[in-house]
Amino acid sequence: MYYPNLTTAADTVAFHATHHARRTAVSCEGREVTYEQLHRESNRSARALLAAGAGRGSRVAYLGKESEDYYEIFFACAKTGAVLVPVNWRLSPGEVEHILRDSGAALVFVEREYEEMAARIRPELPALPEIVGLDGRSGRGKGFREWKAGHPDHGLAVEAAPDDPVTQIYTSGTTGLPKGVVLAHRSFFAIRDLLAEHGLDWIDWRPGDVSLISIPGFHVAGIWWAMQAFNAGATSVAMRMFTPHDAVRLIRELGVTTTLAVPSMLQMMLAERGVGPADFESLRLVTYGGSPISETLMLQCMEVLDCRLGQLYGLTESGNTALCLPPSDHRPGSPRLRAAGRPYPGVSVQVVDEKGNALEPGAVGEICLRTPAVMLEYWNMKEATEETLADGWLHTGDAGYLDEDGYVYVCDRLKDTVIVAGENVYPAEVENALCTHPAVAEAAVIGVPDERWGEAVRAFVVLRPEMSATPRELKLHLQGRLADFKSPSGYEFIERIPRNPSGKILRREIRKDFWTERDRQVN
Repeated sequence: MYYPNLTTAADTVAFHATHHARRTAVSCEGREVTYEQLHRESNRSARALLAAGAGRGSRVAYLGKESEDYYEIFFACAKTGAVLVPVNWRLSPGEVEHILRDSGAALVFVEREYEEMAARIRPELPALPEIVGLDGRSGRGKGFREWKAGHPDHGLAVEAAPDDPVTQIYTSGTTGLPKGVVLAHRSFFAIRDLLAEHGLDWIDWRPGDVSLISIPGFHVAGIWWAMQAFNAGATSVAMRMFTPHDAVRLIRELGVTTTLAVPSMLQMMLAERGVGPADFESLRLVTYGGSPISETLMLQCMEVLDCRLGQLYGLTESGNTALCLPPSDHRPGSPRLRAAGRPYPGVSVQVVDEKGNALEPGAVGEICLRTPAVMLEYWNMKEATEETLADGWLHTGDAGYLDEDGYVYVCDRLKDTVIVAGENVYPAEVENALCTHPAVAEAAVIGVPDERWGEAVRAFVVLRPEMSATPRELKLHLQGRLADFKSPSGYEFIERIPRNPSGKILRREIRKDFWTERDRQVN
């Protein structure tokens, strides 16, 4: 369902409250909120925000898991001109303090589970005027219901424009301190509009759709996917926290028709005991992204999920997705299954060398994007913003190449490149090759210091339950699949590969034991 008159989040909730008042907007742990209720309660919360001094341009932080309250607060911010700052609840107190301090949050909503953390860092944030507990009165401030009580739920004058900032999402911080990526309303509408303008069904919405939100709302993919459902007037099933068992159960019991996931989530769901095609009968479209996917897992999804698949590629700075491998390209044996996708109509892509020169198809360089959904800025980081948005292009920091048809193939993050005797090795390529071995569930590859070659490739492997493999067997398996210099010189078998909430491998966690004592992180 496409409603071209909707251009801001404030428009979206008001429109559906009028035209689909009794339709469920959010379902969370059995609690259901209709579009009319979401609109009215976000009006009430918006008035409470204004009364607390959190008006246009103010930053409002949210420290908690997914719930109907999160979306109510998001829409309240959209109606007042305040900017929502969703905080990763998995972060350490020091990291949370950095986000609250850097954003200059005027107010923070905190779930009871994280109130102790908030209390610990509160003395370090004298400029933070108010903490609102989301689960009732906590003794450290008003509870959410009490805080907004007494404010009317109607007649709110709203002035929102597509270029107004609406959320500030902090990058995952795989290196250095996280940066606040400021996104405007248009970031949540631009791709939808381009698909509709060109009559493409790559990410489509139909009457009666039920969407599963499995990615946390502090991640751009989580809030972006939720907004696509809201824009279409669909019902969103919000998972407080992803677990494969609950995801499968919700899909089966609530008739979920569409979802966005990262490959590791899909892998965990398919590995659930007794799971089969019957559990996914209601699914018609699954989109995935956030990290590379092996062809083995992709084919397993095509068999068991038995629905349309679409791969998305993008980053927080691009307003989430900028490339898509549409369902029509998901065919067994197709070489395009290795691609990240191709740009949406209206999105441009080029691959450049170190001097910024555009490269020919097949040559590996940095992927650069031009998209109407691009971020406004890095918060309070003018130099970093100009460096990333140089000459009108978003420099992604990802290494990849274009083919003759304009499909983009991502090799890896540029900073993760391993240089063996002057030759570039992209970890994702080695990982994908390792995952074609029947005993390998997951793999992570890094560069380690090597006195002879500068760096050597080392693989960390998670084996499938009740299966085994030796380093020699894996080395033989890679022969003919990879050039010899790309083949790992060492293997370690581990139980779990560290990942951030978006599913990306935390290579720095694996690298630190090898590089900690060195002044430079390259050799």
